[in-house]
Amino acid sequence: MEKTWRWFGKKDPITLQMLRQIGVEGIVTALHEVPNGEVWSVEAIRDLQSYIEEAGLRWSVVESLPVAEAIKYGGADRERLIGNYCTSLANLGRCGIRTVCYNFMPVIDWIRTDLYHPWPDGSSSLYFDRTRFAYFDLRILQREGATLDYSPMDLENVAELDKHITQAEKQELIESIIVKTQGFVSGNITEADRDPVSLFRELLDHYNGIDRQALRENLRCFLTAVIPVCEGYKVNLCIHPDDPPFQVLGLPRIVTNETDIGWLLQAVDNPHNGLTFCAGSLSAGEQNDTRVLARRFASRIHFVHLRSTEVLPGGNFMESSHLGGRAHLIELIRIFERENPRLPMRVDHGRTILGDETKGYNPGYSFHGRMLALAQVEGMMAVVQDELSRD
Repeated sequence: MEKTWRWFGKKDPITLQMLRQIGVEGIVTALHEVPNGEVWSVEAIRDLQSYIEEAGLRWSVVESLPVAEAIKYGGADRERLIGNYCTSLANLGRCGIRTVCYNFMPVIDWIRTDLYHPWPDGSSSLYFDRTRFAYFDLRILQREGATLDYSPMDLENVAELDKHITQAEKQELIESIIVKTQGFVSGNITEADRDPVSLFRELLDHYNGIDRQALRENLRCFLTAVIPVCEGYKVNLCIHPDDPPFQVLGLPRIVTNETDIGWLLQAVDNPHNGLTFCAGSLSAGEQNDTRVLARRFASRIHFVHLRSTEVLPGGNFMESSHLGGRAHLIELIRIFERENPRLPMRVDHGRTILGDETKGYNPGYSFHGRMLALAQVEGMMAVVQDELSRD
């Protein structure tokens, strides 16, 4: 597997020179400065590509070429935006970039309630607390009809939390759920927005009346248009699973389990329509066995995220060590090395350690924490390579 690293461009405090020193081979990045829905020009792609190559690395994967919201909810501007997406894919193909990761999650990307949940050893990691998320939905966002999405126990827990939660904790929930984790990923909401909650409500309103089936059909429409371009330019388009893999905020999620993945791969049955296998996202759903999914879909997996989660009582989950949790990373490496050995792989969502929290890194994307994860994964890869050499 090719060892890659998600890098956030020339302003990323983690430099390409640092990445070469720790054994990274390929870069996973995007043209973050281009607004969602606009065309990625050949000139802009080649400029960043040359910058990466001058550092002795290669641009292996685009993550992400964002799908504009109007494509997802089927807005009036959908056809123009899909046309722009096709042009960007063609331009990437012209530049020799063959793997493009994207997602079809409405409004919000990955969701956590705590960006620095403490471990006993002094490090920290991302964490999802169901009660605090429900509190955000019910008491801060005040989404209409939200009570129907929660159990009586959830509602009791929210009422109890309301007795002692502080204003600072409420603000931290807003920052964690819809600001700090979204601005650098989707651009829908940024830290410059003065009233992110109101803006977030407006974004949710676009999906009134959009259920799972409607969102599926919008995805099928998108894939029907873009996959022929991918085929023509030899680009593999690979969807990222929903994170977490269950319904949230009244929004449909359509890439959550084996049935969902099977549907989308058959919706446009073409090898260029593939999957980003995010072991962390999938393992956060108790319905998923990552080993079963990897074996079934190996031929349509074009990119791998290696991380793991631990599912806890009450609907909570946390990022675990790459050596533990529900993802079974060493078994996944065995499967991928046998079935598709040159897949680009990146470690994902490393712990925050050794002062990472003071460096201005994007949440979940520490340097030292991901470097530790890469070392752990390299060790597992070495074990698997040794096993394969004996077969």
